[in-house]
Amino acid sequence: MLAVERRKLILEKVHQEKKVIVSELSKEFGVSEETIRRDLDRLADEGHVIKSYGGAVINEIGSIDLPFNIRWKANSLGKKKIAELINREINDGDHIFLDASTTAVFIAKTIKQKKKLTVITNSIENLLELADVSGWDIISTGGLLKQGTMSLTGKRAADTIERYNADKVFFSCKGIDLEKGVTEGSDETASIKQSMMASARKVYLTVDSTKFDKVGFSNICKLSKIDVVVTDKKPEDKWMQIFKELDIQCIYPKDEKGEGL
Repeated sequence: MLAVERRKLILEKVHQEKKVIVSELSKEFGVSEETIRRDLDRLADEGHVIKSYGGAVINEIGSIDLPFNIRWKANSLGKKKIAELINREINDGDHIFLDASTTAVFIAKTIKQKKKLTVITNSIENLLELADVSGWDIISTGGLLKQGTMSLTGKRAADTIERYNADKVFFSCKGIDLEKGVTEGSDETASIKQSMMASARKVYLTVDSTKFDKVGFSNICKLSKIDVVVTDKKPEDKWMQIFKELDIQCIYPKDEKGEGL
């Protein structure tokens, strides 16, 4: 196994279990503990983990956007639930923005029965997913391909977004916090989402339950800038209270202790 493949598997493991142990990884991959320590050193340098005695823990406030294949596996069931809820929010003929989150790909998979949609996206995966849909206008933002994330960023992408006026934007984030608001892993990712928000009439934050009370490196917006939060489980009472105070609609599955606010 190549070192890069091993590090990718270690990164997946640390995001699933929140921590890893050097001795356990050494046995699992059949390499020396020194090799595993070098792998963890590399992941720590890249901002993915924080080294601890005998292993490493996940870096919850990293400034690095995770590779698409790792984000895709994180709470996929929750993202599917969110996509099903979003399907009810999109009408035939809508003009929408979809960001480059993995949640957006689940949305793209779910809304294909809609008619005459216009979708503007900076996601390579969204473009591929919707390539065979007829009767829609699919618009790529263009821009700089960000390695590993399957996203298009930069000034060209932002300029394209600002040319349009959409009915709705659906975007995700790295964390949502009562004090810090909505945050992302990097400035370039956050800025694209800000551009989409500024060009949309209604702002939907699609955030699975694992993102609550988490803070990313870069600020996207204050909570007050969000119109609707769509999530896979009913948030805690403190969140429901702040949503009520800020007049933010919260949508979650009906089987999660009642209907959305």
